[in-house]
Amino acid sequence: MTSGATYIPEKISFNQKVQFKFFKFFRLQKGASLKLYKGFANHKSCYIYGHALSISPIKKKHFRNFFLYNFIALLRLFMVRPIKNAVVVLQWKNKTYTAKTAADGFFKFEWAHEEQLLPGLYEVEAMLMKRNSTNIVKARISGTLIVPSATDYSFISDIDDTFLISHSSNLRKRLFVLLTENAKSRKPFEGVVTHYRMLHGVDDADPSDNAFFYVSSSEWNLYDYIKDFLKEKQLPDGVCLLNQIKTFSKLFSTGQNNHSGKFTRVVKIIDAYPYQKFVLLGDDSQKDIDIYASIVEHFPQNVYCVYIRKVGSSEKSRVLLLQKSIEQKGVLFCYFSHSEEAILHSKKIGLIK
Repeated sequence: MTSGATYIPEKISFNQKVQFKFFKFFRLQKGASLKLYKGFANHKSCYIYGHALSISPIKKKHFRNFFLYNFIALLRLFMVRPIKNAVVVLQWKNKTYTAKTAADGFFKFEWAHEEQLLPGLYEVEAMLMKRNSTNIVKARISGTLIVPSATDYSFISDIDDTFLISHSSNLRKRLFVLLTENAKSRKPFEGVVTHYRMLHGVDDADPSDNAFFYVSSSEWNLYDYIKDFLKEKQLPDGVCLLNQIKTFSKLFSTGQNNHSGKFTRVVKIIDAYPYQKFVLLGDDSQKDIDIYASIVEHFPQNVYCVYIRKVGSSEKSRVLLLQKSIEQKGVLFCYFSHSEEAILHSKKIGLIK
């Protein structure tokens, strides 16, 4: 069966009443559930990831531009309880694959397929099985994976302070924005939506054309938040690869660590499409320039251009130093303050026709 509202018996203890009111106030779901994130595939392999949770926030449908409401809405994204060592079964084209969740509830499916997949979106279904049972389903969810078209370029973009104003280098400001704004009230940098839509192609571009991958140090807790922001601002839909999920006790360190994991996630994408040219987009507030310089060092033939947004002045000398090493590998580079500069550069080098 699929997880739903918590059943409340007629006679319950005081502690149970408190717990019920707590879950109702924060709009939390108690019971086994699955999160399945948009996956991706190439001509021979498929990749899709997710989490199994015993406590999870109910997906938000309405947004209110009110401080307390936004504050609570952010807190609830981290009120999760992972299910470890759970068995998850994935169904794909009349075949089944099995995975086991890690300590943080994370599971991954990476499998080879035999038939030729045309560009487009494909549906998959995942099921959380009851422990010690092979045929009792505790939760079920559908998801999609994308097979990108063989276009000239694909795009890998950071999120915070690359297109979403986040103050990543200042924890106090970052948390203030997260806690007082929502996915609809948050602001992108001026001109960035126009730039990304032009890179994507045309307004009604097929999602498999000029594919976008969003790779961030933000946690999987913020997946729906980020997807809502992309939809609200009409940014290209894409595959998100995020950082390890966090529970409530670690909320106040959100987005502040494990930048090395971003390198691994970018490499995963490039390995999946070894004949594709990539454009990397980031900013100078954290480690994007170091990560992208390392990517160029290892995969110079796969990277066409690197864009770095200037959001501060402290890293300027380091960016300019690494820019030289990147350009020496034959990779184009643009260090810009305003998106209009990036748009002009993209037109100049042929990314925007």
